[in-house]
Amino acid sequence: MISYFYTMSNAEKPPEINNERPVLVAGASGFMGSHTVRQLVAAGRKVRILVRPSSNLAAMGNLPVEISYGDVSNQNSLSSAIKGCDSVFYSVLDPRFWLTNPEPLYRCNVDGLINAMEAALATGIKKFVFTSTMGTLGFNADGPVDETIAFNWREKANPYILARLKAETVFLEYCRTKGLPGVALCVANTYGPEDYQPTPHGGMLSAVARGSVTRAMASSQPTVDIRDAAAAALLAEQYGIIGERYIIANEYISNKDFYAIATNYTGKKAIKLIPHKVAFVVAWAAEKWFKLTGKKDYLLSTDAVFLSGAFKAMDSSKARSQLQWQPRPVQETVQDAIDWYQANAQ
Repeated sequence: MISYFYTMSNAEKPPEINNERPVLVAGASGFMGSHTVRQLVAAGRKVRILVRPSSNLAAMGNLPVEISYGDVSNQNSLSSAIKGCDSVFYSVLDPRFWLTNPEPLYRCNVDGLINAMEAALATGIKKFVFTSTMGTLGFNADGPVDETIAFNWREKANPYILARLKAETVFLEYCRTKGLPGVALCVANTYGPEDYQPTPHGGMLSAVARGSVTRAMASSQPTVDIRDAAAAALLAEQYGIIGERYIIANEYISNKDFYAIATNYTGKKAIKLIPHKVAFVVAWAAEKWFKLTGKKDYLLSTDAVFLSGAFKAMDSSKARSQLQWQPRPVQETVQDAIDWYQANAQ
């Protein structure tokens, strides 16, 4: 069972959890969504999931959930899925930051969210927990980033980041102007077990642990265990303040130290680091060649290199205080992820 802890001051008493009414997890087949489902079920909640008919439900295993087939582009399927639910946990995402044409990113990440919010307002849900990203936060040259720093790097952001920014901006506007009982979670790079796809960064961790990848960029990243990110979503349902966003990030760690945890654990040789400037030049040259030859949707790009080192240390004290969120050490995350990858031939 999931335990909730909260110290009340002058805050309004959080709503009681109603175990008789279902909650909806949209995007349940993904990394964040599936872990949210898993923890809701463990907490004794009735769970309905919204997935497309083509979705891979391997992450669901034999969990006792009600399946509602639909798509966030279809208002009728959204309304049907949300009807009768107390809360919505929204983790629908098109993560393809490499797309040459950004239209699908806006169609899913922005338009789909708007459709879901409209359906939620029409059915009177009590809480809408939105999985956003650390990419919507501003940069801070003077120290760790917190929720008060407005987005201040638009000229450097790629279409994927701008689509995510638009989504969060619209979400917070719905909270302010339309009464959506929403809370946004700005989630860092997630790692951990049950990474069925796997995610690109999870796949990299798995490859380093196997010894099949021996080089990585000399950069750093804010990280969070996927299980802790999902726990934050459940805590946000009960204790999150409507209209607020919370940074869900744990340890800020260099790739050198991060991958050293993996290679030390599996007995592989330490990776070699590629200087960031060298990686940028290689990506710049590759990008020129791709454009010259008409190639589209390429992973190797200057945008990707920039984003790999763009995010710095993040202050998650708001989530720790208001949500009583307590993430685990990154070493535990890495080792548990590797154990799962090895057991599942990932």
